[in-house]
Parts: sequence; structure tokens; C-alpha cells
Amino acid sequence: MRVILAQPRGFCAGVVRAIDIVEHALEKYGEPVYVRHEIVHNRHVVDTLKNKGARFVEELTEVPDGAVTVFSAHGVPQAVVQDAKSRGLPILDATCPLVSKVHSQGKRYVSHGRKLILIGHAGHPEVEGTMGQVGAPVSLVSSEADVDALDIPLDTPVAYVTQTTLSIDDTKGIIQALKKRFRDIVGPETSDICYATQNRQTSVRELCKIADVILVVGAKNSSNSNRLCEIGLEEGVPSYLIADGDELNPEWVRGKDCVGLTAGASAPEQLVLNVIAALERIEHVEVVQMDGKKEHIEFRLPAEL
Repeated sequence: MRVILAQPRGFCAGVVRAIDIVEHALEKYGEPVYVRHEIVHNRHVVDTLKNKGARFVEELTEVPDGAVTVFSAHGVPQAVVQDAKSRGLPILDATCPLVSKVHSQGKRYVSHGRKLILIGHAGHPEVEGTMGQVGAPVSLVSSEADVDALDIPLDTPVAYVTQTTLSIDDTKGIIQALKKRFRDIVGPETSDICYATQNRQTSVRELCKIADVILVVGAKNSSNSNRLCEIGLEEGVPSYLIADGDELNPEWVRGKDCVGLTAGASAPEQLVLNVIAALERIEHVEVVQMDGKKEHIEFRLPAEL
């Protein structure tokens, strides 16, 4: 069986920075360090940091006074920031710089008198953070049908921003629908979208041209991992989202000549190796890395660290 590894796959720069922030905080301040929400959407990452002394909470009310507190890579609403400041909590913000950029864009559009529309998934932490950062009402759309249902006068000056775990391909139809509906509309350049989301989706599409089955390593609550699996299915290739090798069903790959293997932006490479080991227990494998875009982006840690 040939196993072809997507390139790129796995950790993006924003995830690496977020994990580094928690680990450096533990080294500098000692345990426990409190993290609001999962630092990234991957149980293995969260459990590893728990074992090092991180404590994960959903609300700031669970954080003791004076405890070092980290905001997750997805970002938080401004109300959470103000709450932390009012309590005097030492804060380390692990919000991905590309998510922070979306916050800044949204604020700028609102300051210019535009009604803001956010393309994203309801309930996702990043979406909740962005909607709570802008300082004005935000309309959320997830589909072209949502655009048709918007209760905004057609001559209203509007602007749109997008959730970073959506690619150009994901948002193209919705943006076209918005531009068709509103005469006075602006939005970010396509160069402003998250490079990691686009790169991983592009590599999966290339993988689908040669693989008999696609395995995506990632968490069930990871938006970008789920999207990679959806793309495989859209391309007509059987595709499965698995957390690690333990979730691999041998029937998915038995008799297949070529297995495509990728990982979501919050899945560590160790889990990819774990899946390869599980495949090797089924039959002998030859592992090949696909040609693809090399990523060299790094984000700096906060000044405190």
C-alpha cells in the first residue's frame, strides 16, 4: 500500500504560536496556567498541555484571582478582555495574528460607517470572538441562502470579513451573492485569507487525483479538519476524519493501492505517524511525501514571553 502524505499538512504558524505561549508561560510562571477554551481544537494537544500543568476552563469565573490566563488561538469577545482586565488577571493573548487581523478589518469597516457581515459558522469560537470584538452589530452568513435572507436595505453601505478557517473556495459563492445583492460593498483582498487553510485544502484536492481513499487526521470539533474531509468527498474519493490511528477502520483501506493522508491545522505530526503505524499493522506500506507548498511563516510570541 502506498501512503502519500499531503504537503502541507498539520500545524500552522498560529497553532504553533498558541501552544508555545502556553508552554513558555508554564516555564516562566510555573503551574497552573489557566487557558480559556481549548487552546486549539485537538484533544491530544490539550491533554499534553494538561499534563504539563495547564488548566482549561470555559469561563473566566473559573479562573482564580491573580492566575496567569491565556486566551485561545480562536480569539475572544472584547467583553471577556474587559472582564479579565477588571479582575487584574495577568493575560497572555494567543489569538492567531490572522484572526486578530480580521478583528482589525471589521473594526475599520464599522468605523467607516459600514454594516458588517461575517462569513462563518454559527457557534464557532472564532466567530463568537470576532462578533464580540467589532463593537457593533454583525450579521452572520453561512450560505448563499443566508445572504438572500439578510434584513439589510439594499442601498446600505456594507462590508464583509470571513472566518479564517474558510478558504477562497469556501467563501467564493457567498461573496458573489453579497456583491450581487449590495451595490456599495467592500471586503478584504483575497491575499488576506488564511494561507494555511487555503494551502491544506489545495493539497487535498491534489491528493484526490491520485488516492483511492483519503484519511484526515483531526478533531471532530475542528472546522478546518472537517472541511478537508468534505473536500475529499466532494471530489468523489471516500474520505474519513480520524483523531488518531485507534479510529482507523481497516475496511476503509483494505485492498486500496493508494491512501492519501493529511492533517488539520491543529493536529500534531505525531498523530500522522500514529496513523501510519496503524496502517502498517494492516499491511506493508510505502510512505511518499507529495510535492507541495513549503510554509515558512512564523509568528512572534507576546513581549511578556
